[in-house]
Amino acid sequence: MKSVYMDHSATTPVDPEVLQTMMPYYTEIYGNSSSVHAQGQMAAQAVEQAREQVAALINASPSEIVFTAGGTEADNQAIITYMTHKRQKKGRHIITSAIEHHAVLHTCEFLEKKGFELTVLPVNSYGLVEPDTLKAAIRPDTALVTIMHANNEIGTIQDIKTLAHISHEAGAAFHTDAVQSVGKIPLDVKELGIDMLSASAHKLYGPKGVGCLYVKKGTAVGSYLLGGAHERNLRAGTVNVPGVVGFGKAAELAEQRMPQTTEHLNHLAKVLTEGIINNIPDSRLTGHPVHRLPGSVSVVFDYVEGESILLMLDHYGIMASSGSACTSGSLDPSHVLLAIGLPHETAHGSLRLTLGKDNTIEDVNYVLEKLPPIIEKLRMMSPLGK
Repeated sequence: MKSVYMDHSATTPVDPEVLQTMMPYYTEIYGNSSSVHAQGQMAAQAVEQAREQVAALINASPSEIVFTAGGTEADNQAIITYMTHKRQKKGRHIITSAIEHHAVLHTCEFLEKKGFELTVLPVNSYGLVEPDTLKAAIRPDTALVTIMHANNEIGTIQDIKTLAHISHEAGAAFHTDAVQSVGKIPLDVKELGIDMLSASAHKLYGPKGVGCLYVKKGTAVGSYLLGGAHERNLRAGTVNVPGVVGFGKAAELAEQRMPQTTEHLNHLAKVLTEGIINNIPDSRLTGHPVHRLPGSVSVVFDYVEGESILLMLDHYGIMASSGSACTSGSLDPSHVLLAIGLPHETAHGSLRLTLGKDNTIEDVNYVLEKLPPIIEKLRMMSPLGK
């Protein structure tokens, strides 16, 4: 049976060049990067090279990169340690958006339960935060604005530069969860005016279990984990040297390959989107039609359940998702789709197909061959179907 993986927003396969670069750090250069002996120093040198590679991808200084165990940890560290830092005197008010990943939303809600104040901004039908909405929500005591760069479910890319500028005019720091955008689209932290940024290696053909937090020099953050002086006292715990090395190589390759990968993914996504919309009645694209991640196709179908679509696609070897992989165990409709104004029954019929660099036009045509009869069959079975 043919196998087609179209769930690259959930995770990506480790690139063979990345894996090859990592392997010596499991068996040959296995020292603790904090050790003073030769093995430790070779490991430390590899970590610093990776720090330079990741920094170059987002135009940061290497000293501004803190390696973490992933994007979720980076989000937690940025939000919690900034808001509770002794040098943060601005206030106790946080602003975020209704379509954030739960790593941000739940962290902000955690702080709200601890006595901080939280404002959750609505988005428009494309999933964009309107600049005027942010302006209206900012208060004299707003200390932090955290809004994601690109959405993991619908692919919409925010106007981060404008939102960061508005935040800074009011004296608030700006954090962005860029887990979905780093390595996929050009991102310059200096040009965008970002104070803190979260990223994850496994979204750009690197290993799972490693990410980073970019912290602009002078930004008041601290260590989220206690028990060591690693990462310049900003992240306690033995550094995952092979993972960090893999992250660095993945960042380097992403920067090199971005122009051709973007062109390839945009072409495939265009064929896939048009094929779905033109051949399946009562279907529509979600997210912004233009300002969206390369290769991101998110659609909803009336009168069907997303989970049933996934099971039938999987029967044909097609791997996709309905909403976010991080919430796929929930029976509730996607909070993102509800936030853009879709009714519950429509939000339940969502399908996310996220393409990767190794997908082909043959993969797209295979999906377009199998998906329409699946939707037709499910509608015939559904009590809501026509």
